[in-house]
Amino acid sequence: MRPGVVAALSATACLLLLGAASGPGRRPDPLPARMADTGGGTQLLTAVAPAAGATTGTLTWWDRNDGRWTRTGSARARFGARGLVAGAARRQGTDTTPTGLYDLPYAFGIRAAPRGTTLPYRRVRRNSWWCEDTASTAYNRWAEPRPADCRAGRAEHLAAYDPQYAYALVVGFNYRRPMRGRGAGIFVHVDGRGATAGCVSVPQGAMRRILAWADPAREPHLAIGTAGGRTAVTRY
Repeated sequence: MRPGVVAALSATACLLLLGAASGPGRRPDPLPARMADTGGGTQLLTAVAPAAGATTGTLTWWDRNDGRWTRTGSARARFGARGLVAGAARRQGTDTTPTGLYDLPYAFGIRAAPRGTTLPYRRVRRNSWWCEDTASTAYNRWAEPRPADCRAGRAEHLAAYDPQYAYALVVGFNYRRPMRGRGAGIFVHVDGRGATAGCVSVPQGAMRRILAWADPAREPHLAIGTAGGRTAVTRY
């Protein structure tokens, strides 16, 4: 996507969601261990904002070894200009980042894949587009070249977004069986000048490290959510 009332949980519940210790001297379980689902693999990215209206937060990558999750790295993250919203309720064009648990179909970039990248990696070319036209048969898909039924004004010319698409990961939101109007072109990508139009962005160095870290054999997933409330990352 172009870069550029619910009852609140009690304070106690929020602390539990954030992993506050339940007793003196007890260390909280790592975030993935407190989640409802992590996708079944042994690698996980968590993108967490302090509240639904926030535009910044933290992206952390985790590894599961010998049955325990450990933090491998983290970076400052940016979210949609209008915050986050439950993925099932999201609408296209709202500048919101969809919360939920998603797979990561493949990576792409204007630049060559960082050394160590093992995910499928697609290099952006001059005629590479991402179609966001709800009337197109290529809706929410890479298109090369742009098909006639995908209007240029409703598609992203990927090569035009540098540095944002220097490196990126496709997020499996509305991807396998796209619902038209739910949203298209949700990625993890390199920071632009500010909040995104619905993606998650991180500094370029972090993006390179993530691509070198992610191993398709370990089924990495991405969980996007808030620290508490209806869109708490622990619910996914």
